[in-house]
Amino acid sequence: MTIETPSPPASASRPAVSALSEFTERAFLRTTGAPLTPGNGLRLLKDSTENYPAWLQAISAAQRKIYFENYIVGDDEIGREFVAALAERARRGVRVRLIYDWLGTRASSRLWKPLVDAGGEVRCFNPPHLDSPLGWLTREHRKSISVDGRVAFVTGLCVAQRWKGDPERGIEPWRDTGVELRGPALAHVERAFAQVWREMGSPIPEEELTPAGEIPRAGEVPVSVVASAPNTAGLLRLDQLIATAARRTLWLSDAYFVGVALYVQALRAAAMDGVDVRLLVPGSSDIPMLARISRTGYRPLLEAGVRIFEWNGPMMHAKTAVADCRWARVGSSNLNISSWIGNFELDVAVEHEPFARQMEEAFLQDLERTTEIVLNPRNRVRPSVPKPFVERRRFPRGRGSASRAAASALRIGNTVGAALTNRRILGPAEAGVMAKMGFVLLVLAALGMMWPEVVAVPVGVIAGWIGLSLLVKAYRLRRGESEEREDASSEDSGY
Repeated sequence: MTIETPSPPASASRPAVSALSEFTERAFLRTTGAPLTPGNGLRLLKDSTENYPAWLQAISAAQRKIYFENYIVGDDEIGREFVAALAERARRGVRVRLIYDWLGTRASSRLWKPLVDAGGEVRCFNPPHLDSPLGWLTREHRKSISVDGRVAFVTGLCVAQRWKGDPERGIEPWRDTGVELRGPALAHVERAFAQVWREMGSPIPEEELTPAGEIPRAGEVPVSVVASAPNTAGLLRLDQLIATAARRTLWLSDAYFVGVALYVQALRAAAMDGVDVRLLVPGSSDIPMLARISRTGYRPLLEAGVRIFEWNGPMMHAKTAVADCRWARVGSSNLNISSWIGNFELDVAVEHEPFARQMEEAFLQDLERTTEIVLNPRNRVRPSVPKPFVERRRFPRGRGSASRAAASALRIGNTVGAALTNRRILGPAEAGVMAKMGFVLLVLAALGMMWPEVVAVPVGVIAGWIGLSLLVKAYRLRRGESEEREDASSEDSGY
């Protein structure tokens, strides 16, 4: 159901409300670089059971254009169903543009062939390059669909069988959240897609993009489309702002939480100031090691009064936030440094009480299937009650995001660094990480002493690769500078 709010009655308090709205709009713009756009309709969609049918319905009704981007498009029944739906529209003359991420989507060209043969355009984001040995860390992690400048979807869901589950085997869908957006803010979703499309080749013509002024109002929801790009940290600043400004509640869902010091301190400060801070994370992850590493960061949060809940079911993949029954966020960004700093991400931030109330209700429903993690009298992290259900199924490997790898490395680095510098007290949950890293380092030391070439050769290859790539890039920059000077000289001589 589309959420709409009736126009407020005239009253003496209107100037104060207007001032508050102006303050909120300025805060959103300064922290994210994204304006707060009024006049939108917004529908909350839960799991693949609500998201996939809505996406397919919108695709089947497309008349002019479809922009489709996702981190994972599975080479499975679900992925092929969506490719077939897009190909059908392309055969009917609809302009179909699709972006997938190389690391997330390891599909062969067979998956895209029906769409390409039908006239659709497919681009792969950031495949490996010899001149960029660490370039793979930047990923296209956004998940959005825009259709005809009429409707858009911003979501945390990828397109794969895992999100739908397997009813015949009793496997439920992954828990995930998205939104359907109608109204002027849709123009910003289109331009976010065009931003990434331009990274891989010729840009989308300006006249093809829908101006916000030509999209009719569809409700009364103000929406900010936060299109994060590498090294911008717009969403990090927004998350910090909300954690600092929350007065009563701050409820978060996240799939791959790794608490960097800056954000952990914001959550701790809010909880110690009396804010009801809750964090919902997976109980079992598609990256089991990451779940164990994430638990090593629970204790500082629990000691400050943050309540942590682990989902008792298939993967909890939602990335949401709701504060004070007033502000909410839904999208692709995880609460870790890779999403905040390294990836292209897309979220919608909303200040609208009816929508925030829906988000709160959904969060409370989710808590009914969780186990709360608490500190026992000896200050150890443990579940408050035995888990009624824990998914033991093994998830497919090799499809994880770079953010998970970077998040794991960050947590390991934090733990090992704390152990070496004594800058904070370590808990029992971190003993496993330290033991494994200690063992790995001892093995490397033994190899280095017994067979130096075993360690030296890989290090030399990596150092040479990085050095060569730097020289190549420096040469290209110098050559480009020389060409610009020559062009400038020829222009000057032409006058």
